[in-house]
Amino acid sequence: MSGWDEGGVYYSDQAHSWDDGRGGETDAAISNHTILQKFKEFIRNFETGNNVFPYRESLLHNPKYLLVDMEDLDSFDPDLPSKLRSAPADILPLFETAAAQVLVSLKTKVAGDTGDMEDAAPGDVQILLTSKEDSVSMRSLGAQYISKLVKIAGITIAASRTKAKATYVTLICKNCKKGKQVPCRPGLGGAVVPRSCDHVPQPGEEPCPIDPWLIVPDKSKYVDQQTLKLQENPEDVPTGELPRNLLLSVDRHLVQTVVPGSRLTIVGIYSIFQASNSSASNKGAVAVRQPYIRVVGIEDGNEAKSRGPTAFTNEEIEEFKKFAADHDVYKNICSKIAPSIFGHDDVKKAMACLLFGGSRKHLPDGVRLRGDINVLLLGDPSTAKSQFLKFVEKTAPIAVYTSGKGSSAAGLTASVIQDSSTREFYLEGGAMVLADGGVVCIDEFDKMRPEDRVAIHEAMEQQTISIAKAGITTVLNSRTSVLAAANPPSGRYDDLKTAQDNIDLQTTILSRFDLIFIVKDIRMYEQDKIIASHIIKVHSSASATRGENRTPVSKEENWLKRYLQYCRTECHPRLSEAAATRLQNNYVNIRQDMRRQANETGEAAAIPITVRQLEAIVRLSESLAKMKLSNHATEDNVQEAIRLFTVSTMDAAKSGINQQINLSPEMAREIQQAEVQIKRRIGIGNHISERRLIDDLGRMGMNESIVRRALLIMHQRDEVEYKRERRVVFRKA
Repeated sequence: MSGWDEGGVYYSDQAHSWDDGRGGETDAAISNHTILQKFKEFIRNFETGNNVFPYRESLLHNPKYLLVDMEDLDSFDPDLPSKLRSAPADILPLFETAAAQVLVSLKTKVAGDTGDMEDAAPGDVQILLTSKEDSVSMRSLGAQYISKLVKIAGITIAASRTKAKATYVTLICKNCKKGKQVPCRPGLGGAVVPRSCDHVPQPGEEPCPIDPWLIVPDKSKYVDQQTLKLQENPEDVPTGELPRNLLLSVDRHLVQTVVPGSRLTIVGIYSIFQASNSSASNKGAVAVRQPYIRVVGIEDGNEAKSRGPTAFTNEEIEEFKKFAADHDVYKNICSKIAPSIFGHDDVKKAMACLLFGGSRKHLPDGVRLRGDINVLLLGDPSTAKSQFLKFVEKTAPIAVYTSGKGSSAAGLTASVIQDSSTREFYLEGGAMVLADGGVVCIDEFDKMRPEDRVAIHEAMEQQTISIAKAGITTVLNSRTSVLAAANPPSGRYDDLKTAQDNIDLQTTILSRFDLIFIVKDIRMYEQDKIIASHIIKVHSSASATRGENRTPVSKEENWLKRYLQYCRTECHPRLSEAAATRLQNNYVNIRQDMRRQANETGEAAAIPITVRQLEAIVRLSESLAKMKLSNHATEDNVQEAIRLFTVSTMDAAKSGINQQINLSPEMAREIQQAEVQIKRRIGIGNHISERRLIDDLGRMGMNESIVRRALLIMHQRDEVEYKRERRVVFRKA
């Protein structure tokens, strides 16, 4: 992070002049005067409606700064924005002077020293610009943009402390004690100090030497300044490249308005400065300068309102409303989710709920309730778990994809980094902070180290990340949904084990997932045939689509993304009375069932059913209502939410070997031994009477119930089948 400190003080031989062309000075002054008058006229006379003067009003309400829209300036006088874009460093000070003068004329006069009424002293007004034009990419900023107005978007990854930047430096001559004020260049530029004193020596007086000036810091004028580091948005980085970052300099009222991790769109002047601590190789290169952007306007992209291109046209809104009014809207949305994956209908419905999300709530006592839905996919390899994650990453407006083994606690939450030049510590946000307002996809969730997994507990429930490291104590927002995929500990889901052994995650993290799906790879002849033909069709048609019609697919994806954004910004549903009553009764019944089951088996369920799960069903109902752009979640929504919850989390809690008896490790071992003996007794394609098999194994000292359970398990796995009213056991291939 070189170049975080300001440029030094420079010396020049002649007294400083901003304009070298002497003849052009008067013309420049005239044109500057006309521009100043135009700006004053704009602030005074620009009206939006009937006798509504927005800029005059806002100046009176807030005399410190004025937010100017470039489009308004363009409609008032098309000449001004083009001048502002081509020479912002010269024109902006004029604009600020104009604003200060207008403010003085708008205010009431005050009594002066002599008792006469006179204008108040003009204050300092900061002009902030906003514009609706598209931002340029950080990679395309080159030498042709220097000293021009640019607009870029990105994520802030670091912010320095506030510093004082001199606007005017007061100098004093060591010989004749004459004072002088020198203006400082704005941004990261230094002051240009003349080499000689312009004092004319009297006869007998010693002339002033070269470089006689001393700087008097106490009498100089200062403004606040802060430097930020802006990194490209993850979705704009080309494949295989590392994200670029740029230095930003903000001053006055923009200081300390930005926290690391927030997405910004910035209007600023692309400038250059001499890095004082540049590397040794650059020391001799006098003409090499480092670029930075002097910010003259910030739009915060973190509120869901302004993420991405969210200005929806009336036609789009009309289309969205028409789509939402359709009777089958839920089915249509689910059919658009991961269309290349066959089956897994309930998982697709859960993905739709995750993408739309519930409603975030703020209680009167300051407590926030999360509206984001977290989903865990647990199951066998090759069941399209990672494909779902990749699809969600592409579709969600904001998404970060990370893998369990490759993520540490600091990489997921936030890390404290020491700046090489100033030795000061600053924070860099990790995946959970960068995906604020979106989705974090974590693959290989079970391979994460437990201490790293603990780091995301707080982010998943409280939606904040608290940090106390290296003298930095802070709380960062991470309002994200978590979509995680994991394999069972043995690699495959084993029906011989209990749910607890198969789901090798702690109760604390499992209760934070709203939906837990167990995805099994079941061997069924008919289904396997359909899946095989589907996959072959996908492979054979893939090359064709690449050549001819590539656009419809992306258009469909884009449409879903836009609809998602529209629903998330416009619709915040709440439960209706009837739905709330129904949900309450259901929850109480589920808890009673769980308690009865725990009493019978003598052990708690692998997946706890707590108040969090009740909140999960509420969120699911809200997201189902949001898909239809409805403001109330009805009983039907609750019914579907409970169904989704039952097929996912409840089934996972009851999965594994039959729950009626408590399986001890010895018992499981005996069952496995019985299986081995059964396979020895019956060859593939042969059959034997069940009674005779049990008697044979009984002579070997095996318990009858163990043999029956082993047969039952083999039957579940489709290894044996019963014939002739369950009297004969037939072993399949």
